[in-house]
Amino acid sequence: MFPFRGLPVRFDTFHTMFRAFRYRNYRYYYYGQSVSLIGLWVQNIAMGWLVYRLTGSALLLGTIAFSLQIPSLFITPFAGVMADRWERRKVIIVTQTLSMVVAFVLAWLTLAERITVPVIIVMALINGVILAFDTPFRQSFVPEIITRREDLSNAIALNSSLYNLARFVGPPVGGVLIALVGEGWCFFINGVSFLAVIAALAAMRITRRSRPLRMGSILSQLREGIGYAWHFRSLRYLITLVALSSFFGLPFQALMPVFAADILQGDSQMLGLLTGALGAGALTGAFFLAAQKNVNNIPVITFRTAVLFAGGLALFALSSSTALSIAALVMTGFGMIVHFNSTNTLIQSISDEDKRGRVVSLYSLTFMGITPLGSLLAGAVAEHIGVPFTVFGFAFICIGSALLFGKRIRTIFFSLVRNAAPR
Repeated sequence: MFPFRGLPVRFDTFHTMFRAFRYRNYRYYYYGQSVSLIGLWVQNIAMGWLVYRLTGSALLLGTIAFSLQIPSLFITPFAGVMADRWERRKVIIVTQTLSMVVAFVLAWLTLAERITVPVIIVMALINGVILAFDTPFRQSFVPEIITRREDLSNAIALNSSLYNLARFVGPPVGGVLIALVGEGWCFFINGVSFLAVIAALAAMRITRRSRPLRMGSILSQLREGIGYAWHFRSLRYLITLVALSSFFGLPFQALMPVFAADILQGDSQMLGLLTGALGAGALTGAFFLAAQKNVNNIPVITFRTAVLFAGGLALFALSSSTALSIAALVMTGFGMIVHFNSTNTLIQSISDEDKRGRVVSLYSLTFMGITPLGSLLAGAVAEHIGVPFTVFGFAFICIGSALLFGKRIRTIFFSLVRNAAPR
């Protein structure tokens, strides 16, 4: 049984936890992504190191991160409309190919010693645009390769575990490669890694689903999707919860260096220790969610882990002990990953097929586009009341939103029951 009270899970068999691997298409997708994501983390660490080596500016490091994230705020909702119109696999192949081209351009410019910081910013912005367009297609594509509804949460959780494993493996590999061959070859290696996911997508056998003829403009269909998500009470409750958790909860990650250096009196190793604790909790949470057999349990799990996420964050904000901070971050990471992934599972389980792309784009917008805005607010508030009190206050708001969501669980459950028929 899992040690957190109210979150029981039986780890019956290896087969149960990895049951999404029964689907040939999902196996191809998972293995292709496993190579590509490691390559992506190698590129990210190399890009940050290159910018800092060229400039020594922390501000420009933040500018690169902002350039990668901000396109999502403007593009993702419109990409969701396209995800309901176009064949998702073909579009993902195109976006992955474009990302590969960007990696090869970065490699060529760096190896030819023609790279400059403005060029890196432009390349990061282009990557951000590609990612903003790609995300709704990738997330709404998973139900096309997972045909049994009860296995959807398992597939989403395994995707999350893959992302967290890549986050562990990629940066150390990138650090070694930078020392051995330099940043340019790191970009080249990332470009090559995209071939794995492109080949996997091309090898899939997807049953073509009939899509209703789309009438009207993109804006009218965007309004239709927003209206659908707002008037469908279960979707409105879920997206609102994620939006509040993203805006007030996730910005703490940008403030982690302050906790490591000023609160716990540590150095870069302390920051690595805190980041590792958060990642360990996230990875454990991903496998916990993967072990769930019944999607009808997910609404309760979403509520409890939303509270766990906020509670762990509040404890971390007030801690001045290294051991307590690490324990709090493990709790925070576990709650964070299960909370967000279970919400994703619920949204995809109850959304209509012809509107799923638009609904998923709204979900993606809540943490890809809103989180940078929350980080700006957190930084401004921290200037006046300090970082610990800022994070604690934001965590308190997250607890309130989670408790409010707890009163809506019955509505979510009934939506799941109504959509219980196989797709």
